[in-house]
Amino acid sequence: MSDRVLGIAMNGVTGRMGYRQHLTRSILAIRDDGGIPLPDGSRILPEPILIGRSERRLREIADRHGLDRWSTDLDSVLSDPDVSIYFDAQITHAREAAVRSAIAAGKHIYVEKPTASTLDAALELAKLAEQAGVRNGVVQDKLFLPGLLKLRRLVESGFFGEILSVRGEFGYWVFEGDWQPAQRPSWNYRSEEGGGIVLDMFPHWHYVLEHLFGTVRTVTARTATHIPRRWDENGLPYEATADDAAYGIFELDNGAIAQINSSWSVRVDRDELVEFQVDGTHGSAVAGLRSCRVQHRSLTPKAVWDPDAVDPGRYRDGWETVPDNTDFPNGFRAQWEDFLRHVVTDTPFPHDLLSGARGLQMAEAGLESARTGRTVELSEVSIR
Repeated sequence: MSDRVLGIAMNGVTGRMGYRQHLTRSILAIRDDGGIPLPDGSRILPEPILIGRSERRLREIADRHGLDRWSTDLDSVLSDPDVSIYFDAQITHAREAAVRSAIAAGKHIYVEKPTASTLDAALELAKLAEQAGVRNGVVQDKLFLPGLLKLRRLVESGFFGEILSVRGEFGYWVFEGDWQPAQRPSWNYRSEEGGGIVLDMFPHWHYVLEHLFGTVRTVTARTATHIPRRWDENGLPYEATADDAAYGIFELDNGAIAQINSSWSVRVDRDELVEFQVDGTHGSAVAGLRSCRVQHRSLTPKAVWDPDAVDPGRYRDGWETVPDNTDFPNGFRAQWEDFLRHVVTDTPFPHDLLSGARGLQMAEAGLESARTGRTVELSEVSIR
């Protein structure tokens, strides 16, 4: 059988995530390893076409990696019949129009999240993709990382018994930009440019909860802009208009309760930048992006509260490390490979634009809850 060469228009590769995770560690790595093997003996060979606004930066990246196809003209790339897939890692407010154009051009769609600026727009993109008959997907990379793959293994094995709760802690200190450069771009702190930690992280938490633990039914959240004044990439001060911290409670359809704190204004006292503790009737686990530790009920110590005595418990000593038992590839690359197989062979791919819209629905519910002080129920979303 002949190999399948797929031209992939990659928009936003001049940004950190688009360049490092999607271009170099995913598409170029797949290409350098000879493509993705298929059951019939053929291979999928991805060929990137770089798109962006800066001709200088595109040329630098292309020269660095020996690529000869790049453009600042999205329409011309989308009109190329050799381009099969459109990928978007731009800033959020620029994504919707580009994805609409790509769907209209008949390209398969793979995008970063959030897929649009509003739930209505996200649902419209999902509907347009279905009507056009193009395959579509949303990056949900956390599910493909070693720690959460181990957590999935535990869930599927029945290790937890009945899952009671999920507690997540995510975040780190993002420097204000005056005396040390900030680690995140300034648009992240401007709501008018699609910034804010709720829009950035709640879609992540949604797919983690949905795929591992259950459907999210209600959202209660509080947000804050803890650092109201920051300095941009040019060293100029600006007022932060978006939330930099969010504290959420999510009720799942099986009765379990999830609590997840997200903050760019917190100093880390954890083994990893994000950790999830899952407690069940038969056992508990603490998973980060790479590691996972467990404690079975048979090994659970009997803790006794006595504030007047030194606590003799060495509680962390009672946890065991979950072994790898397999090789874990880069999470972004693993999902890219799944999506490319989906495009070519129609293998199942649950991470579609409708799934991405549900993540945006949870983000909007979080912002509404923070604004009104009320718990928000999530209705089922559909494109029918």
